[in-house]
Amino acid sequence: MSILYDEGQQAIATESRRVLDSRMAKERLLKLLEQVGQADQPFWDTAVEQGWTALAIPEAFGGLGLTLVEMGLVAQAAGAATSGAPFLTSGYGMSSALLGSGKADLQQGWLPRLAAGEITAAVAFAEGTAILPQHSAVSYANGALTGTKPAVVGGASADVALVWAQGGAGPVLAVAELAGVARQAVDSYDNTRLHADLTFAGTPAQVLAEGDAAHALALDVLARMAVVTAHEQVGGAEALLTIARDYSITRKAFGQSIGAFQSIKHRIAEMYGLVEIARANCIHAAASEGAADFLIAAADARISATEAYDTNARDCMQIHGGIGVTWELGLHLHMRRARSLAAEQGNLLFWEDLLVNELTGEKA
Repeated sequence: MSILYDEGQQAIATESRRVLDSRMAKERLLKLLEQVGQADQPFWDTAVEQGWTALAIPEAFGGLGLTLVEMGLVAQAAGAATSGAPFLTSGYGMSSALLGSGKADLQQGWLPRLAAGEITAAVAFAEGTAILPQHSAVSYANGALTGTKPAVVGGASADVALVWAQGGAGPVLAVAELAGVARQAVDSYDNTRLHADLTFAGTPAQVLAEGDAAHALALDVLARMAVVTAHEQVGGAEALLTIARDYSITRKAFGQSIGAFQSIKHRIAEMYGLVEIARANCIHAAASEGAADFLIAAADARISATEAYDTNARDCMQIHGGIGVTWELGLHLHMRRARSLAAEQGNLLFWEDLLVNELTGEKA
């Protein structure tokens, strides 16, 4: 299934891009790259003001009742602006888990606060290279979590976390407030992602799902977040395409624009092709929300968007030559974001393996 955006969706895309272009300052974002544990508060304030935190939450819980399509369009604008906070994606992951759990009391307790932007959420699944570890180092027993989740995206300032843990009879997916949880901010390649080690020590938690149900729900949450991230990657890749094109028609060498040289023209054409393939996969994945082949569509979007953003970040910098690596130009924002997003919610190997397993019927 694929779609064309309707007028309302086009308006969301246009307005979110306009708002972010007017409020995201390159100088502020560059500083955030080197400040460990500092969130981009102006971006988050904008997200709450614009209602983006409520986009995909049902109206019954104070949300707008929209879909993954609209969520993706806002993420695409955020990617183009390299906005410095990860909480739109992780908040969507948390709300998706709550809705998928079917537990009305937990939904009523958490969803209105997420919709209003009163709290921010982190998703703590991965441990090292394992995205959903078979035996998590974090244990769940007697209503509490114990153990450490390393380098959790958004963990430095999130208020609540969705945690993949090990219960007595298998995996557990639980929600835990982070007040009082020990945090160690991690100095990373892109500090705007607010990585932190979270150490739980008898931290009270509420169970969303256990056993096979926990695995299925966690995988669905990962896929939904991956589609949002893929849109963000497409936004960044398209912005880099525009930057490279504009520079190639203004920079001159040997008496002509460098864009006249075949090596530059071909590279920009390849950048364009990667963006459009990834965009098509993102549109299809968002429109496939809830369908039987959603995991396949999500994997397609994630793989192609990662390739597009990584490649365009590299090629845009090379087209600029020596000036491309300077701090003032700001391409560091995209280069670092491309590498950070490539590892969040599972790297390429994870999604390639999942895609093969889904296509061959060898379910992990």
